[in-house]
Amino acid sequence: MARGKIQIKKIENQTNRQVTYSKRRNGLFKKANELTVLCDAKVSIVMISSTGKLHEFISPSITTKQLFDLYQKTIGVDIWTTHYEKMQEQLRKLKDVNRNLRKEIRQRMGESLNDLNYEQLEELMENVDNSLKLIRERKFKVIGNQIETYRKKVRNVEEINRNLLLEFDARQEDPYGGLVEHDGDYNSMLGFPTGGPRILDLRLQPNNNYHNHLHSGGDSDITTFALG
Repeated sequence: MARGKIQIKKIENQTNRQVTYSKRRNGLFKKANELTVLCDAKVSIVMISSTGKLHEFISPSITTKQLFDLYQKTIGVDIWTTHYEKMQEQLRKLKDVNRNLRKEIRQRMGESLNDLNYEQLEELMENVDNSLKLIRERKFKVIGNQIETYRKKVRNVEEINRNLLLEFDARQEDPYGGLVEHDGDYNSMLGFPTGGPRILDLRLQPNNNYHNHLHSGGDSDITTFALG
């Protein structure tokens, strides 16, 4: 059964287009290799896909440079010289740009001013003033950032100091660290799991007879407990 004719136009479907490109590229490379072997021909094929990928085939018996040398010898065109001249022209342009930039830098530093007329000097002064304005703005911004950073550090130190003062005041109000719940009522004891010194459990009576009672030989309200 004969194959149907394929209409030669761009394949809109991207997947189908890539598959067709791959198949036909391999077919071309195969035919080029057959020409190289059967006919001792120098064959080179360079292909760039729609996705920007480079594919090339060149006969194994020759290099790319040798093939281009044969090409320009055959058609009588020196492509290397033309390319070299274009590179030289581009280099001259870049040198001119570099020279002008160096001259402008020297003029902004107050040098090489003899060749400038009045209008050029006025323009240079305006450019320098604009540059100074931008530099000052940047300088003030940097200073502002440094001041803000310093203020944040000061606020952090003040916060730490305030917390320490609050902690110190709390300890002054309760020097026993919360062991005593009410003023004048020392009913709590601090214990040590490995043993330790004896602790006094004090019951301070808030009456005026406490001093007389203590010296009259009565029972003392001071009791000593040993920790287990």
